[in-house]
Amino acid sequence: MEEYGFFLSFNNMQEIFRLPVNPETLEMKESGDGKSYTIVDFGEINAISYPKLTEITIESIFPAQRYPFVLVPEKGPNRLRRPFEYVELIKKWMETRRPIRFIFSGLRAGEQSRDPRESSDFAVNMAMSIENFSWKLVAGSSGDIEFSLSLKKYVFYQALPIKVDKKGQVKKEQQRPSDKKQPSTYTMKAGDNLWKIAKKVLGDGQKYTIIQKLNGIPDSQLRKLPIGKVLKMP
Repeated sequence: MEEYGFFLSFNNMQEIFRLPVNPETLEMKESGDGKSYTIVDFGEINAISYPKLTEITIESIFPAQRYPFVLVPEKGPNRLRRPFEYVELIKKWMETRRPIRFIFSGLRAGEQSRDPRESSDFAVNMAMSIENFSWKLVAGSSGDIEFSLSLKKYVFYQALPIKVDKKGQVKKEQQRPSDKKQPSTYTMKAGDNLWKIAKKVLGDGQKYTIIQKLNGIPDSQLRKLPIGKVLKMP
């Protein structure tokens, strides 16, 4: 037997929950950005442009009790939370100004508490920004919260470092996008130096000077940094 599950996660799956009640419908908006022009002695023409970012709207409830239609288990990472816990978690994610990940997954019976990325089938799995979140207490209920959540597909972008080889060929260093939040501090380990740390955390060893300046490290101490030293990261 197969069912469908809706999951929201943040910071590379470090925080995740499954919607306890599946929405009756999942509205997905795919549209283009074409423009029409009128040409003298010819008429109207349409210039096709790149498609706009996918938009998703979800409407459901955060239940205050275990109704028969509640899909999440009593225990585990996808357990049923109190309604305001879901609200506060989404509000916290919005305040970080970081993308979340929306997953719409086909699940076999018994898979409710598993990582949705390991499920049998995927319909949607994409990074998204929270564009709008509205909620209200349901009158006459025992504390259920009705909510509407509007999401828009998020495209990772960044300035890529460019290197020129001996033949004058320009090469761009491709970096894999990630929705994981960068750490604000880094604790030095055996074998570490600022160049290695900049390469690991910032993706470019040449940025070690940024870490050096941020932590007020003089050039004379670059080779004497102790293991366990906590560095502030940009």
